[in-house]
Amino acid sequence: MIKITDLEKIYRTEEVETVALNKISLEVQEHEFVAVMGPSGCGKSTLLNILGMLDEPNGGSFLFNGIEVAKFNENKRSDLRKANIGFVFQSFNLIDELTVFENVELPLVYNRVKAAERKRLVEAALDSVEMMHRRNHFPSQLSGGQQQRVAVARAVVNRPRLILADEPTGNLDSRNGAEVMHMLTSLNEQGTTIVMVTHSEHDARYSHRIIHMLDGRTVTENFMRELLYASPKKDQ
Repeated sequence: MIKITDLEKIYRTEEVETVALNKISLEVQEHEFVAVMGPSGCGKSTLLNILGMLDEPNGGSFLFNGIEVAKFNENKRSDLRKANIGFVFQSFNLIDELTVFENVELPLVYNRVKAAERKRLVEAALDSVEMMHRRNHFPSQLSGGQQQRVAVARAVVNRPRLILADEPTGNLDSRNGAEVMHMLTSLNEQGTTIVMVTHSEHDARYSHRIIHMLDGRTVTENFMRELLYASPKKDQ
């Protein structure tokens, strides 16, 4: 699904040049669950932003489903991102003024999905994370664990092929964190590819493979469990 080769990202100011990604190369297979670890400032979040097509590299190759996207402009990246990628953030990133239902519905609105289909997809997504009973609540009325459940529902409502998770349990206690990791594992078992940035060794063990980064490069890889190439479950 993903193949990056000699990818570079450099941030420049008038006085300083910072190399965030230093000719990094890696591959992520379809249906794989990959964890990315490393110290703060090693390039993890930069890598995730580029994989999510929120930012563009300065050099190198980035193939997504065989399509070279490294030189795509923002409009092309946006179209590809909306059709294929869901995001789960540490800070939830829910919109306070919108209800749970409306937060989850938002990606479908951007993709111009018709109202009846939006309703069906949102209800299915909320049901999958056991949050239908909170559909008319606002984020401020939810616990942190509940907010992250809603964020996961929003990430999957478009049925993306790839989910990018940035410290998805970072603001949660151990019980709610475990629930979120079980949800991500379940999504992966149903066929969704997941790349997760984390500082948690415990969370990383849910993955098939852990990539360790340092100074903008990958330095080691550990294989945690076998990747089974089962066909994704189809909707009934």
